[in-house]
Amino acid sequence: MTAEPTTAAPAQAPAPDSAPEAEHERVSAFASLSRVMIVAFVRDRSALFFVLLFPLMFLMLFGTLLKGASSPHAKVEQVGAVRVLDSVQGEARAGLEQVLTITKGDDEAAALEKVRKGDLDAMIKEGPDGKVVVRYSAADQVRSGSVQGIVNSVVQQANQAATGKPPAFVMESSQVEDGSLKPIQFLTPGLLGWAVATGAVFGAALTLVGWRQKKVLRRLRLAPVSAGSIISSRVAVSVLTALTQTAVFLAVATTPFFGLKLTGDWWLIVPLVVCATVAFMSIGLLAGSIAKTEEAANGISQIIVLPMSFLSGSFFPTDGMPGWLKAISEALPLRHLVDASQSVLSRGGGVMDALPTMGGLLLFAAVLTGISWKLFRWED
Repeated sequence: MTAEPTTAAPAQAPAPDSAPEAEHERVSAFASLSRVMIVAFVRDRSALFFVLLFPLMFLMLFGTLLKGASSPHAKVEQVGAVRVLDSVQGEARAGLEQVLTITKGDDEAAALEKVRKGDLDAMIKEGPDGKVVVRYSAADQVRSGSVQGIVNSVVQQANQAATGKPPAFVMESSQVEDGSLKPIQFLTPGLLGWAVATGAVFGAALTLVGWRQKKVLRRLRLAPVSAGSIISSRVAVSVLTALTQTAVFLAVATTPFFGLKLTGDWWLIVPLVVCATVAFMSIGLLAGSIAKTEEAANGISQIIVLPMSFLSGSFFPTDGMPGWLKAISEALPLRHLVDASQSVLSRGGGVMDALPTMGGLLLFAAVLTGISWKLFRWED
Protein backbone atom coordinates (compact mmCIF):
# COMPACT_ATOMS: atom_id res chain seq x y z
CA MET A 1 0.00 0.00 0.00
CA THR A 2 1.24 3.34 -0.82
CA ALA A 3 0.83 6.09 1.69
CA GLU A 4 -1.31 8.95 0.59
CA PRO A 5 0.60 12.14 0.37
CA THR A 6 -0.19 14.50 3.20
CA THR A 7 -0.97 18.07 2.45
CA ALA A 8 0.15 20.68 4.88
CA ALA A 9 -2.51 22.93 6.31
CA PRO A 10 -2.39 26.35 4.73
CA ALA A 11 -0.60 28.84 6.94
CA GLN A 12 -2.95 31.34 8.53
CA ALA A 13 -2.19 34.97 7.99
CA PRO A 14 -1.05 36.65 11.22
CA ALA A 15 -3.79 38.57 12.98
CA PRO A 16 -3.36 42.30 12.59
CA ASP A 17 -2.08 44.07 15.64
CA SER A 18 -5.15 45.49 17.36
CA ALA A 19 -3.29 47.41 20.07
CA PRO A 20 -2.97 50.69 18.12
CA GLU A 21 -6.63 50.50 17.16
CA ALA A 22 -7.70 49.91 20.78
CA GLU A 23 -5.55 52.79 21.94
CA HIS A 24 -7.10 55.02 19.28
CA GLU A 25 -10.59 54.03 20.47
CA ARG A 26 -9.70 54.85 24.09
CA VAL A 27 -8.36 58.27 23.10
CA SER A 28 -11.43 58.90 20.95
CA ALA A 29 -13.77 57.93 23.80
CA PHE A 30 -11.88 60.17 26.23
CA ALA A 31 -12.01 63.13 23.82
CA SER A 32 -15.69 62.63 23.04
CA LEU A 33 -16.71 62.37 26.70
CA SER A 34 -14.61 65.39 27.64
CA ARG A 35 -16.13 67.45 24.83
CA VAL A 36 -19.66 66.51 25.89
CA MET A 37 -18.95 67.42 29.53
CA ILE A 38 -17.42 70.77 28.59
CA VAL A 39 -20.34 71.68 26.33
CA ALA A 40 -22.84 70.70 29.05
CA PHE A 41 -20.96 72.79 31.60
CA VAL A 42 -20.77 75.86 29.36
CA ARG A 43 -24.49 75.62 28.56
CA ASP A 44 -25.40 75.36 32.26
CA ARG A 45 -25.57 79.04 33.24
CA SER A 46 -26.12 78.33 36.92
CA ALA A 47 -23.01 76.12 37.02
CA LEU A 48 -20.98 78.80 35.25
CA PHE A 49 -22.15 81.39 37.76
CA PHE A 50 -21.47 79.41 40.93
CA VAL A 51 -18.17 77.92 39.75
CA LEU A 52 -16.56 80.94 38.06
CA LEU A 53 -18.41 84.18 38.82
CA PHE A 54 -19.60 83.63 42.41
CA PRO A 55 -16.09 83.09 43.91
CA LEU A 56 -14.78 85.98 41.81
CA MET A 57 -17.47 88.24 43.30
CA PHE A 58 -16.13 87.43 46.78
CA LEU A 59 -12.60 88.29 45.70
CA MET A 60 -13.69 91.61 44.23
CA LEU A 61 -15.91 92.44 47.22
CA PHE A 62 -13.32 91.73 49.90
CA GLY A 63 -10.53 93.14 47.77
CA THR A 64 -12.41 96.41 47.35
CA LEU A 65 -13.48 96.68 51.00
CA LEU A 66 -9.98 95.98 52.32
CA LYS A 67 -8.11 97.79 49.57
CA GLY A 68 -7.10 100.66 51.85
CA ALA A 69 -6.89 98.65 55.05
CA SER A 70 -4.10 99.51 57.46
CA SER A 71 -3.32 99.07 61.12
CA PRO A 72 -6.34 99.34 63.48
CA HIS A 73 -7.25 102.95 64.34
CA ALA A 74 -8.66 103.15 67.88
CA LYS A 75 -11.02 105.67 69.47
CA VAL A 76 -10.39 106.57 73.10
CA GLU A 77 -11.73 109.15 75.54
CA GLN A 78 -9.46 111.00 77.94
CA VAL A 79 -11.26 111.75 81.20
CA GLY A 80 -9.87 114.83 82.90
CA ALA A 81 -6.24 115.81 82.69
CA VAL A 82 -3.77 113.09 81.76
CA ARG A 83 -0.31 114.64 81.89
CA VAL A 84 1.35 111.86 79.89
CA LEU A 85 -0.96 112.44 76.93
CA ASP A 86 -1.17 116.22 77.29
CA SER A 87 2.62 116.47 77.22
CA VAL A 88 2.83 114.93 73.75
CA GLN A 89 3.01 117.84 71.31
CA GLY A 90 4.26 118.76 67.85
CA GLU A 91 5.25 115.98 65.47
CA ALA A 92 4.90 113.38 68.21
CA ARG A 93 1.27 114.45 68.73
CA ALA A 94 0.57 114.20 65.02
CA GLY A 95 2.02 110.70 64.97
CA LEU A 96 -0.07 109.70 67.99
CA GLU A 97 -3.26 110.96 66.36
CA GLN A 98 -2.59 108.79 63.32
CA VAL A 99 -3.30 105.72 65.44
CA LEU A 100 -5.52 107.14 68.20
CA THR A 101 -8.54 109.42 67.99
CA ILE A 102 -8.56 111.09 71.40
CA THR A 103 -11.61 112.93 72.67
CA LYS A 104 -11.76 114.65 76.06
CA GLY A 105 -14.51 114.51 78.63
CA ASP A 106 -15.19 114.71 82.38
CA ASP A 107 -17.79 111.97 82.93
CA GLU A 108 -16.01 108.72 83.69
CA ALA A 109 -19.22 106.68 84.02
CA ALA A 110 -20.47 107.85 80.63
CA ALA A 111 -17.12 107.05 79.02
CA LEU A 112 -17.11 103.54 80.50
CA GLU A 113 -20.64 102.95 79.19
CA LYS A 114 -19.48 103.96 75.68
CA VAL A 115 -16.64 101.45 75.97
CA ARG A 116 -19.08 98.70 76.98
CA LYS A 117 -21.33 99.48 74.02
CA GLY A 118 -18.42 99.54 71.58
CA ASP A 119 -18.68 103.25 70.77
CA LEU A 120 -15.19 103.70 72.25
CA ASP A 121 -12.26 101.33 72.31
CA ALA A 122 -10.92 102.53 75.65
CA MET A 123 -11.15 105.13 78.41
CA ILE A 124 -7.96 106.74 79.78
CA LYS A 125 -7.62 108.69 83.02
CA GLU A 126 -4.87 109.63 85.45
CA GLY A 127 -4.97 107.95 88.83
CA PRO A 128 -3.10 108.56 92.09
CA ASP A 129 0.70 109.03 91.96
CA GLY A 130 0.65 109.69 88.21
CA LYS A 131 -0.66 106.21 87.37
CA VAL A 132 -2.23 106.00 83.88
CA VAL A 133 -5.45 103.96 84.03
CA VAL A 134 -6.70 102.35 80.81
CA ARG A 135 -10.14 100.70 80.76
CA TYR A 136 -10.99 98.71 77.66
CA SER A 137 -13.42 96.07 76.42
CA ALA A 138 -12.32 92.50 75.64
CA ALA A 139 -14.90 92.30 72.82
CA ASP A 140 -12.30 93.52 70.30
CA GLN A 141 -8.95 92.15 71.39
CA VAL A 142 -7.12 93.58 68.40
CA ARG A 143 -8.05 97.18 69.14
CA SER A 144 -7.72 96.83 72.90
CA GLY A 145 -4.25 95.38 72.46
CA SER A 146 -3.38 98.21 70.10
CA VAL A 147 -4.51 100.84 72.65
CA GLN A 148 -2.52 99.24 75.46
CA GLY A 149 0.60 99.05 73.32
CA ILE A 150 0.34 102.68 72.22
CA VAL A 151 -0.31 104.03 75.73
CA ASN A 152 2.50 101.92 77.15
CA SER A 153 4.86 103.35 74.53
CA VAL A 154 3.83 106.91 75.45
CA VAL A 155 4.38 106.20 79.16
CA GLN A 156 7.83 104.74 78.52
CA GLN A 157 8.85 107.78 76.49
CA ALA A 158 7.57 110.07 79.25
CA ASN A 159 9.57 108.17 81.85
CA GLN A 160 12.69 108.47 79.74
CA ALA A 161 12.14 112.21 79.33
CA ALA A 162 11.63 112.60 83.09
CA THR A 163 14.81 110.77 84.08
CA GLY A 164 16.93 112.24 81.30
CA LYS A 165 18.64 108.89 80.80
CA PRO A 166 18.49 106.90 77.56
CA PRO A 167 17.09 103.36 77.83
CA ALA A 168 19.53 100.49 78.21
CA PHE A 169 17.89 98.61 75.37
CA VAL A 170 16.14 99.88 72.27
CA MET A 171 13.66 97.86 70.23
CA GLU A 172 13.43 98.27 66.48
CA SER A 173 10.54 96.53 64.76
CA SER A 174 9.47 96.22 61.14
CA GLN A 175 7.34 93.87 59.08
CA VAL A 176 9.03 91.14 57.09
CA GLU A 177 6.95 91.79 53.98
CA ASP A 178 7.44 94.57 51.52
CA GLY A 179 6.02 97.89 52.64
CA SER A 180 3.56 97.90 49.76
CA LEU A 181 1.97 94.61 50.88
CA LYS A 182 -1.81 94.72 50.54
CA PRO A 183 -4.65 92.56 51.87
CA ILE A 184 -5.18 91.13 48.37
CA GLN A 185 -1.95 89.16 48.87
CA PHE A 186 -3.72 87.11 51.53
CA LEU A 187 -7.26 87.21 50.16
CA THR A 188 -6.41 85.71 46.77
CA PRO A 189 -4.88 82.37 47.94
CA GLY A 190 -7.62 81.75 50.50
CA LEU A 191 -10.56 82.53 48.23
CA LEU A 192 -8.94 80.66 45.33
CA GLY A 193 -8.59 77.56 47.51
CA TRP A 194 -12.24 77.83 48.53
CA ALA A 195 -13.31 78.23 44.88
CA VAL A 196 -11.31 75.18 43.74
CA ALA A 197 -12.64 73.05 46.60
CA THR A 198 -16.24 74.10 46.00
CA GLY A 199 -16.12 73.49 42.26
CA ALA A 200 -14.46 70.08 42.55
CA VAL A 201 -16.62 68.73 45.38
CA PHE A 202 -19.96 69.90 44.01
CA GLY A 203 -19.07 69.05 40.42
CA ALA A 204 -18.14 65.46 41.20
CA ALA A 205 -20.99 64.82 43.64
CA LEU A 206 -23.82 66.30 41.56
CA THR A 207 -22.54 64.81 38.30
CA LEU A 208 -22.32 61.32 39.78
CA VAL A 209 -25.81 61.42 41.31
CA GLY A 210 -27.33 63.09 38.24
CA TRP A 211 -25.85 60.51 35.89
CA ARG A 212 -27.09 57.70 38.11
CA GLN A 213 -30.63 59.08 38.28
CA LYS A 214 -30.81 59.73 34.53
CA LYS A 215 -29.46 56.21 33.76
CA VAL A 216 -26.41 57.71 32.06
CA LEU A 217 -24.11 55.50 34.14
CA ARG A 218 -26.06 52.43 33.08
CA ARG A 219 -25.75 53.32 29.40
CA LEU A 220 -22.05 54.05 29.80
CA ARG A 221 -21.58 50.71 31.55
CA LEU A 222 -23.18 48.86 28.64
CA ALA A 223 -21.38 50.94 26.01
CA PRO A 224 -17.95 49.92 24.68
CA VAL A 225 -16.30 52.59 26.83
CA SER A 226 -13.87 51.74 29.59
CA ALA A 227 -14.32 53.04 33.12
CA GLY A 228 -10.89 54.63 32.82
CA SER A 229 -12.04 56.82 29.93
CA ILE A 230 -15.08 57.98 31.92
CA ILE A 231 -13.11 58.81 35.04
CA SER A 232 -10.18 60.44 33.24
CA SER A 233 -12.47 62.66 31.15
CA ARG A 234 -14.35 63.82 34.28
CA VAL A 235 -11.04 64.57 36.04
CA ALA A 236 -9.71 66.40 32.97
CA VAL A 237 -12.78 68.65 32.77
CA SER A 238 -12.63 69.42 36.51
CA VAL A 239 -8.92 70.27 36.29
CA LEU A 240 -9.54 72.49 33.27
CA THR A 241 -12.31 74.29 35.19
CA ALA A 242 -10.05 74.79 38.23
CA LEU A 243 -7.21 76.14 36.11
CA THR A 244 -9.66 78.52 34.45
CA GLN A 245 -10.73 79.69 37.92
CA THR A 246 -7.07 80.24 38.80
CA ALA A 247 -6.36 82.21 35.64
CA VAL A 248 -9.40 84.43 36.19
CA PHE A 249 -8.53 85.03 39.86
CA LEU A 250 -4.94 85.98 39.12
CA ALA A 251 -5.92 88.12 36.14
CA VAL A 252 -8.35 90.16 38.25
CA ALA A 253 -6.21 90.31 41.41
CA THR A 254 -3.11 91.51 39.54
CA THR A 255 -4.89 94.47 37.97
CA PRO A 256 -3.63 97.88 39.18
CA PHE A 257 -6.86 98.42 41.12
CA PHE A 258 -6.27 95.42 43.43
CA GLY A 259 -2.49 95.25 43.09
CA LEU A 260 -1.62 91.61 43.75
CA LYS A 261 2.15 91.13 43.39
CA LEU A 262 3.18 87.59 42.50
CA THR A 263 6.32 86.52 44.33
CA GLY A 264 8.64 83.53 44.39
CA ASP A 265 7.87 80.54 42.20
CA TRP A 266 4.24 81.59 41.79
CA TRP A 267 3.79 79.22 38.83
CA LEU A 268 3.72 76.37 41.38
CA ILE A 269 0.09 77.30 41.95
CA VAL A 270 -0.69 75.33 38.76
CA PRO A 271 0.42 71.87 40.01
CA LEU A 272 -1.00 72.74 43.44
CA VAL A 273 -4.42 73.41 41.92
CA VAL A 274 -4.24 70.21 39.84
CA CYS A 275 -3.46 68.07 42.92
CA ALA A 276 -6.09 69.90 44.97
CA THR A 277 -8.75 69.33 42.32
CA VAL A 278 -8.10 65.59 42.37
CA ALA A 279 -8.22 65.59 46.18
CA PHE A 280 -11.49 67.52 46.43
CA MET A 281 -13.04 65.48 43.63
CA SER A 282 -12.51 62.42 45.81
CA ILE A 283 -14.64 64.12 48.49
CA GLY A 284 -17.31 64.73 45.86
CA LEU A 285 -17.13 61.10 44.73
CA LEU A 286 -17.65 59.97 48.31
CA ALA A 287 -20.65 62.29 48.72
CA GLY A 288 -22.07 61.17 45.36
CA SER A 289 -21.61 57.51 46.25
CA ILE A 290 -23.56 57.93 49.49
CA ALA A 291 -26.32 60.27 48.29
CA LYS A 292 -29.33 58.99 46.37
CA THR A 293 -30.66 62.33 45.13
CA GLU A 294 -29.10 65.56 43.90
CA GLU A 295 -30.61 67.39 46.89
CA ALA A 296 -28.92 64.98 49.27
CA ALA A 297 -25.61 65.30 47.39
CA ASN A 298 -25.87 69.09 47.58
CA GLY A 299 -26.58 68.96 51.32
CA ILE A 300 -23.70 66.58 52.07
CA SER A 301 -21.33 68.71 50.02
CA GLN A 302 -22.44 71.88 51.84
CA ILE A 303 -21.90 70.25 55.23
CA ILE A 304 -18.35 69.30 54.20
CA VAL A 305 -17.23 72.39 52.26
CA LEU A 306 -18.59 75.29 54.34
CA PRO A 307 -17.12 74.33 57.75
CA MET A 308 -13.86 73.32 56.06
CA SER A 309 -13.65 76.74 54.38
CA PHE A 310 -14.07 78.64 57.66
CA LEU A 311 -11.67 76.37 59.56
CA SER A 312 -8.98 76.49 56.87
CA GLY A 313 -8.35 80.24 56.73
CA SER A 314 -10.07 80.86 53.40
CA PHE A 315 -11.98 83.86 54.74
CA PHE A 316 -10.12 84.93 57.89
CA PRO A 317 -6.91 83.98 59.76
CA THR A 318 -6.97 80.98 62.10
CA ASP A 319 -4.47 82.39 64.59
CA GLY A 320 -7.11 83.16 67.21
CA MET A 321 -8.62 79.67 67.22
CA PRO A 322 -8.41 77.52 70.37
CA GLY A 323 -5.92 74.68 70.31
CA TRP A 324 -8.45 71.88 69.73
CA LEU A 325 -9.94 73.73 66.78
CA LYS A 326 -6.48 74.34 65.30
CA ALA A 327 -5.83 70.59 65.51
CA ILE A 328 -8.97 69.95 63.45
CA SER A 329 -7.91 72.64 60.99
CA GLU A 330 -4.52 70.99 60.49
CA ALA A 331 -6.24 67.77 59.40
CA LEU A 332 -8.18 69.46 56.60
CA PRO A 333 -6.79 69.39 53.03
CA LEU A 334 -8.02 72.92 52.30
CA ARG A 335 -5.93 74.34 55.16
CA HIS A 336 -2.74 72.97 53.59
CA LEU A 337 -3.76 74.17 50.13
CA VAL A 338 -4.36 77.71 51.43
CA ASP A 339 -1.04 77.76 53.32
CA ALA A 340 0.94 76.46 50.34
CA SER A 341 -0.84 78.86 47.95
CA GLN A 342 -0.05 81.84 50.19
CA SER A 343 3.56 80.72 50.37
CA VAL A 344 4.14 80.50 46.61
CA LEU A 345 1.94 83.44 45.60
CA SER A 346 2.72 86.12 48.19
CA ARG A 347 5.50 84.98 50.53
CA GLY A 348 8.26 84.10 48.10
CA GLY A 349 7.96 80.33 48.61
CA GLY A 350 9.49 77.70 46.36
CA VAL A 351 9.22 74.03 45.42
CA MET A 352 9.82 72.71 48.93
CA ASP A 353 6.92 74.77 50.23
CA ALA A 354 4.52 73.21 47.73
CA LEU A 355 5.83 69.67 47.23
CA PRO A 356 4.79 68.21 50.63
CA THR A 357 1.30 69.66 50.20
CA MET A 358 0.97 68.18 46.71
CA GLY A 359 2.02 64.76 47.99
CA GLY A 360 -0.41 64.97 50.91
CA LEU A 361 -3.29 65.98 48.64
CA LEU A 362 -2.65 63.05 46.27
CA LEU A 363 -2.43 60.62 49.20
CA PHE A 364 -5.69 62.00 50.57
CA ALA A 365 -7.28 61.53 47.14
CA ALA A 366 -6.08 57.92 46.90
CA VAL A 367 -7.56 57.01 50.29
CA LEU A 368 -10.95 58.63 49.70
CA THR A 369 -11.18 57.30 46.14
CA GLY A 370 -10.63 53.78 47.50
CA ILE A 371 -13.44 54.25 50.00
CA SER A 372 -15.71 55.71 47.29
CA TRP A 373 -14.98 52.75 45.04
CA LYS A 374 -16.29 50.38 47.72
CA LEU A 375 -19.49 52.41 48.07
CA PHE A 376 -19.97 53.14 44.36
CA ARG A 377 -23.23 52.04 42.67
CA TRP A 378 -23.92 52.08 38.94
CA GLU A 379 -27.69 52.18 39.55
CA ASP A 380 -30.06 52.98 42.41
